[in-house]
Amino acid sequence: MLGAFAVTALLLAAIGIYGVLSLAVARRRRELGIRMALGAERGGVLALILGQAMSIAAAGRLVGAAGAVIAGRALGGLLYGVTAVDPVTYVVCGLVLAAAVLAAAIVPAARATQVHPMVALRSA
Repeated sequence: MLGAFAVTALLLAAIGIYGVLSLAVARRRRELGIRMALGAERGGVLALILGQAMSIAAAGRLVGAAGAVIAGRALGGLLYGVTAVDPVTYVVCGLVLAAAVLAAAIVPAARATQVHPMVALRSA
């Protein structure tokens, strides 16, 4: 049951990240059109958007890991037979969330590379 809740939480997080990234890319449509009109390659635009998404995700993972360590230490006395701070768990959770961010960021990033420069420049 705990696994089902974890998968549901991960799915909801990925959907939320997709929504935020999709909105951010839509708001930057004009900028991306100008970049492509000035000669930016599709791979460069893709790398730009994915790099920004992963840097924000890395900052979020650091803050989340710090909060988890603090909460784990505070709740450590309530646990029996397990440790509150398990480095393997933190690393695996961080990697799974990074993969979820990457998967959620690929669609808006690929959509941004399909923007025709003239269409983007005409839209205000």
